[in-house]
Amino acid sequence: MKNFMKKSAIFLGLFLLTFGWVLQSNVQAATPIEMYDNVWRLINSKYVDQTNNEQNWNKWRHKYDNVIKTDEDAYVAIDTMVASLNDPYTKFLNPKEFQEETSSIKGSLKGIGIQIGVKEGKLMVIAPIEDTPAEKAGLLADDEILSIDGKSTKGITVDKAADQIRGEEGTKVTLQIKRKGVEEPITYTITRAEIEIKSVTQKVPTDLKIPEDICYIRLSSFISRNASKEVADIINSNQNKKSYILDLRSNPGGLLSNAIYISDMFLDGGSIVSTVDRDGYKETQKASTGVLTTKPLVVLLNKGSASASEIFSGAMKDNKRAVLVGTQSFGKGLVQEINKLPNSAGINITIQKYLTPNGTDIHKKGITPDIIVELTDDQIKNKDDVQLKKAIEVAHELQSGNYVVRK
Repeated sequence: MKNFMKKSAIFLGLFLLTFGWVLQSNVQAATPIEMYDNVWRLINSKYVDQTNNEQNWNKWRHKYDNVIKTDEDAYVAIDTMVASLNDPYTKFLNPKEFQEETSSIKGSLKGIGIQIGVKEGKLMVIAPIEDTPAEKAGLLADDEILSIDGKSTKGITVDKAADQIRGEEGTKVTLQIKRKGVEEPITYTITRAEIEIKSVTQKVPTDLKIPEDICYIRLSSFISRNASKEVADIINSNQNKKSYILDLRSNPGGLLSNAIYISDMFLDGGSIVSTVDRDGYKETQKASTGVLTTKPLVVLLNKGSASASEIFSGAMKDNKRAVLVGTQSFGKGLVQEINKLPNSAGINITIQKYLTPNGTDIHKKGITPDIIVELTDDQIKNKDDVQLKKAIEVAHELQSGNYVVRK
């Protein structure tokens, strides 16, 4: 039996925070110009693209020396410099944003409970978080956000959009949404709340009854530091079940360590994920020998499944450990590092890309399930979860040994 608690501590030491972010600590106070220069040096040495979006990075180093007088001046200058990378995942966080991001890692935040990203220049809903105002209002993965409180989102960055959507508990925000298959935009006015990030549950999203011989696990994010332990506890307490369904639909990702740790529960050796840095150095994370369960596993995916969800799914698919059911995943194949800056600010820097065990780069492509099952808006409205129904069918086929991949 694997010593998962010890392994988790090791992985947390290597990959602390969301999507492989590493938190730089013990940062001393600095002047505004020193803070700006700190960001310049971090990107210069760590950013995954050595060309820095095909530009001369040196031009930025002293560009604002005669302009930066206050922290706020430095924030504007840093935002401008970082924007030149044209990377929505490399972003500066002012003290308020950094504190909110840290809070989300700890398991709570204030807002409407939504994960957003920029895809092909459009501000998109990656996924609403389960049991939050966003989900209850009806926002869906892959919705395009056209405006926030009447302000167009054209050309907006993820951090600016998040800052506009976040706010004090009890206040309202209005989003105009463009949804595939719906001709007219939809307007949602949503009341902000204290969002508790729940990672693991066995609650089924519809009234569909899970057969007694199947253990259903819904993992809504990999953010919580307790997620991997909670999954392990459920598996250990359901050893009498004949198969497992792990539901990663609309799971936007989270701790890279959790993705590795949970993958390790199901894999008896073999590769989990490889990361490649700016110098082309490739590092592969492998599963240890021994597993928490050898019983059949079905993984549910959709277009809201991103990052850490894709790392886990890719590991299961390439190692032929699970059958993936659902629709194409989001396609985020980059790793960020969080660096704590002076004066309580922070900078997220894309430092690596990741590859599945077979060497596949899924960025902007996603992972294709073994069995594609679409879930329409009408089916969602009528709580007809055809994807979960198919997963149950596949789980029973795997139990009986009669499963055949249908191309």
